Amino acid sequence: MAAEQLEMFEPVDEKEVRREVARHLREYKALKVQIENINERSAAGVKNLYPSLRKISPENELKVRQMERTLLNSLNDEEREVIERKYLSNKREKDISIYTDLGYDKDRFYDIQRSAISLIATALGII
Repeated sequence: MAAEQLEMFEPVDEKEVRREVARHLREYKALKVQIENINERSAAGVKNLYPSLRKISPENELKVRQMERTLLNSLNDEEREVIERKYLSNKREKDISIYTDLGYDKDRFYDIQRSAISLIATALGII
């Protein structure tokens, strides 16, 4: 039965999934700030504080809400902390620094990261 269920899903390239999720996590950080800036300008009655070279997509707010929901509801505390430290922190940290600080060994860290990436990709419909 389990083998039959595994056959239902197409195989995915883990590296490609990880790259795609990482790209969306980085984009999420920037979009979240963009939306906060837009709301702040709107509250201050300022329309365009900076020139815009491209049209701001109304989908950006939806992307931020969906990523926030994914991070809050799809991941456990360990997974969320690994993702926040690795992808959402303003400080660039090496993996060894992260897993040492969190008290994980290398294998445990990468298992948690792999699980979190898979859950995020699933929740966002990437896989």
